[in-house]
Amino acid sequence: MKPITVIPICNLHPFEGHPYKVLDNDEMNDLIGSIQKSGILTPLLVRPLEGTTDEYEVISGHRRLHAAQKAGLETVPAFIHAIDRDAASILLVDSNLHREHILPSEKAFAYKLKMEALEHQGTSRQVGEKWSVTQISEAANASERQIHRYIRLTHLSPKLLDLVDQGRIAFSVGVELSYLPDEAQNHLAEIIDRDEATPSYSQAVRMHKEENESYPAISLSRIDEIMAEEKPNQREQIRLRRDEFSKYFPSEYSDRQIRDDIIAGLDLLRRQRIRERNRDAR
Repeated sequence: MKPITVIPICNLHPFEGHPYKVLDNDEMNDLIGSIQKSGILTPLLVRPLEGTTDEYEVISGHRRLHAAQKAGLETVPAFIHAIDRDAASILLVDSNLHREHILPSEKAFAYKLKMEALEHQGTSRQVGEKWSVTQISEAANASERQIHRYIRLTHLSPKLLDLVDQGRIAFSVGVELSYLPDEAQNHLAEIIDRDEATPSYSQAVRMHKEENESYPAISLSRIDEIMAEEKPNQREQIRLRRDEFSKYFPSEYSDRQIRDDIIAGLDLLRRQRIRERNRDAR
């Protein structure tokens, strides 16, 4: 077993291009509190940076490092792995697959990072994307088709990808929209902001299909027409702007989690009103 080394935080650097988000949310606050009370229980994994003698790149432990900085620590415990960037990329992805909450964007860029590292490692054996995706599929216990679909999300604009992370755009819808050119995606994001309505799967499939059939690309006016169609599940709805209620929920909550909490809260309010009516009737 490798020895644990105590490393000054100032000598540690985030892994360049790592796909995992480090958010200042309730989970981070809990982690900061835990570190202040008990220290870092699981050492970080790091690798020496090429061309340096005491500088290291974090492979696993970006959230712990951020929490340690917030907690005021000057050093952290770490295992040092003297490996190249490709091997580190693979280890970084695999060491985070066990996490309970992984955003779609994190999986997307993690699978892409690992695929590129595997392809680079395998160039001498003349293997390519198919072999790489097979390796990722086996490690992630997911189908190769699903791995490809996640990697497609890396072609989404940041705005649309953020909506997928929030749960406002379904994963399958995001995959279809990823085939649209940048201009079309940016225009669609503007429509979503303006009308507070996201495309259905059927609308996304049609936009993808018409993009393939159009030259040079699907027109922005055609996207307007498709998005202007009334969807059955949008009829007779009460609409609230997200900024009217977002403060009541953790920032990482999906739309489904927000909906479930709202329904639970309304049910609690209904039962309270019933109790009050019964008490007044006595």
